Formats: sequence, structure tokens, C-alpha cells
Amino acid sequence: MTVPSGKTYLAIPGPSVIPEEVLRSMHRAAPNIYEGELIDTTKSLIPDLNYVARSSGHVAVYIANGHGIWEAALANIVSAGDHILVLATGQFAHGWAEMASKMAVSVDILDFGRNRAVDIQTLVKKLNSEPKTKYKAILLTHVDTSTSVKNDIASVRKKLDEIDCQALLAVDCIASLACDRFEMDNWGVDIMVAACQKGLMVPPGIGFVFFNNRARERQKNLTNVSSYWDWEPRINPKRYYEYFCGTAPTHHIYGLRTALDMIKREEIEKTWKRHEILSRAIWAAVDRWSTEGDISLNVKSPSDRSHAVTSIRLGGKNGTSLRQWLQTKSGLTIGIGLGMSEPGDPHGDGFVRFGHMGHVNIQMVMALLGTVETGFRAIGYKHGNGALEAASEILSSI
Repeated sequence: MTVPSGKTYLAIPGPSVIPEEVLRSMHRAAPNIYEGELIDTTKSLIPDLNYVARSSGHVAVYIANGHGIWEAALANIVSAGDHILVLATGQFAHGWAEMASKMAVSVDILDFGRNRAVDIQTLVKKLNSEPKTKYKAILLTHVDTSTSVKNDIASVRKKLDEIDCQALLAVDCIASLACDRFEMDNWGVDIMVAACQKGLMVPPGIGFVFFNNRARERQKNLTNVSSYWDWEPRINPKRYYEYFCGTAPTHHIYGLRTALDMIKREEIEKTWKRHEILSRAIWAAVDRWSTEGDISLNVKSPSDRSHAVTSIRLGGKNGTSLRQWLQTKSGLTIGIGLGMSEPGDPHGDGFVRFGHMGHVNIQMVMALLGTVETGFRAIGYKHGNGALEAASEILSSI
């Protein structure tokens, strides 16, 4: 039997739940793309995107998903034959590295596994073993969506400065922007990439490269930047179409304008705090479930955990079994165990991910946890009791 009535809930780590306000703002006829409201609205996005990123630099907007934004950033800071260092804490750092390799960039990878953050001393040892000017850029994820590992970007920057490393620091905030605290200027980040479909609460389709003047100067020394990825016309357009190297993503612009208004209305500090509290409630529930059976949080240290996504190990094929029951019987969709294969589980069937990013509140998290526990009972998965009580104790402090 299925339960076809009622509202479904997409609790995956992107695309996230789209607010009704955003949907209404996008539900309109095609606008004038030559003058008037659309042009003014586009210009208004940049300072508010910088507000969310705690940045005073430049923002180039692209019609692209996260993978496209990876390429956009790389195209403006490195050329074929340049060397970069990638600090990997999950599948998406490896994806960015692979893209660089296909652009004929020489890539070194420091792999820190799938359940802990970048180790600063290991990074220093690696950099000290190489010529000081070898790497043009160091790339890492703030949050890797596959593992839910969060990296301490400020500490990485501090150590790079201490050893006088001149490489640009490039950070993937696709999963974390507007969810986990991120301060581009204060943390010394040179390039940051993000997309609209997670913490920014807009349907997939546009992405962003944030960059400072140091990165901008690096681009000027490149011999060849493709006309589409070139960020310079996008930040200094002589005509409106140059913002996007062609026709604007008209309806996404209206949706993003509304989403940014919502974030500003809440205030970014409070947005970060809401995500933190909701995350702690989820962790508390999983801790109670873990008192019996094999369930565990993928990331052991709370300081290394994302406030946007939580990766959970169930073992066996229990992750897939749970997801399928939830999808078909309850109307709840949770994330797959992406990039989480292990011996005896080549497809990551023993893992799931909860997305709790963007337009999420207490009742949604409690519904998620209660429905998952119902799913455990339905598939016969052994787990401890008291999860909802533990979560509600934390959430009652809001």
C-alpha cells in the first residue's frame, strides 16, 4: 500500500526545498531582456550575494550547475601545464580535480579520507616538500556533499600565510553557502564557487564564482581564457547580455532575488544559527538510534560536520532499503550514499544522506526523523529508542 495523498518532502542535499515565495516570483511571463525591471533586478543581486558570502569582491554569474562553475573558476586562474593541489575529503573534491586534469592542468591530490577534515600538518608537510612556487592554486570543499565533512577554511588560510605559500585558495561552497558559516574576506579566500539550488533555495540552473582582486590579477596573466568562462565581461558588462555571455536566465533571476530577500529578512547570522541547531537535533537523534544496531554518523567529530547535510552509515543494503520504503510508502525522499562505497558495498547501499539546507524548520526536521524511524520499523532495522525525544530537547531551545 502507498499513501498517495499529502505533501511530499524532498530531504536530499540539493536540490533543496523551494519556498512558495520563490516559486511564485518565477511564475510569470517572459520579461523584457533589453531594459527595465530585469536589468535593475540583476544588478541588485551582486551586493546581496556578497552579503551572504561575507565578501567585498567580485561575483560572476553563470548559467551552469556546480560542475560548470568548477570549470569557470579553473578557466580563470590556471592554464594547461600549471600545477594545483587538491585537498580531498570526499567525492566532490575528486570531481573538481578530475575536471582540472581534463583541462591539461597537472593535479596533485592529498586525500584525507571520507570522515575527517583536512589535517593542517599533513598539508604543511606536503607544501614544504615542494618548490615554493609550484602550485598556482589550492582547491578544497568547504563541505563535501557526499561525506558531509566540513573543512576549517580559516585555519588552512592561516597556515598558508605562515609558510608564505603564494597559491590562490579556491573553495567549493556549493553545499555550504547560506547554511554553514562562511566568511570569504575574513578567512582569506581568493576564489569561491557556489550554485543556486541548495542553501539559496532556487531551482538548479545558475552558479557563481566569487573572487578577489588577487585572483583577478592572476587571470590577467593567462594567455587564453574562453569567451564563455571569462569572468571579466560578467563583472564589468558594457551591455546587459554580457552578464551572462548571452540571454539571461530570466526567471532564475527573479527567484534568486526573492530568495536573497528571504535570507536578508532572517539575517545571515540567524540563518547560520538555525542550520546549526537543526543539525544538532539530527545528530542527537542518530546518536540515540546508534545505541543499538549498526547505525552511525559518518563524521565522528562534531566540529568536522556540516550544518547542511548529514551522511549516515546503516550497513549492508539497509540504506537503499530504507530509501525505497520512504519514497514509495511515505512521500519522503532522502539522499543516496554517493561516493560511499566500502568493502562488500561497492555502490554505497549501506549509506544515506539527510539534506537539511535552506528552507527548513523544526517541524520539517521532526517529520524527517519520525518518518525515518517509522521506516526502520518497516524494514526491520534494529535501532535504539529515544531519538525524537533527544531531537526535541535540542529544538526546544530555539
